[in-house]
Amino acid sequence: MRQYLAFLLTAGFGLVVAVSMLLLSVLFGPKKKTAVKQEPFECGMPTAMEPRGLARVNFYLVAVLFVMFDIEIAFLYPWAVSFRQLGPGAFYVMAGFLAVLAAGLVYTIKKGALEWD
Repeated sequence: MRQYLAFLLTAGFGLVVAVSMLLLSVLFGPKKKTAVKQEPFECGMPTAMEPRGLARVNFYLVAVLFVMFDIEIAFLYPWAVSFRQLGPGAFYVMAGFLAVLAAGLVYTIKKGALEWD
């Protein structure tokens, strides 16, 4: 139990802070909804014009691809460092993981997500 004391104290403190913030916002937060409060707020100024349309999906796909391959490196580096100790089973698991990521990359390339006009 003593070995988990630091973890339990940190988790307890985080839980107390989160619950207290939620309770304080409910207790002291605004109660009345008005038309002005429901308008979108942009940099303290009224909006200058109406939105031009939908944002292009390519920006979001590139961001998702970046996160996906960033997470891949986060898993791949420790695996490569301890490859000899893990045994052959870890190799097949990592090969499956990389195959899923490669399939995702092939799919995005075939959909044209990385082509910019």
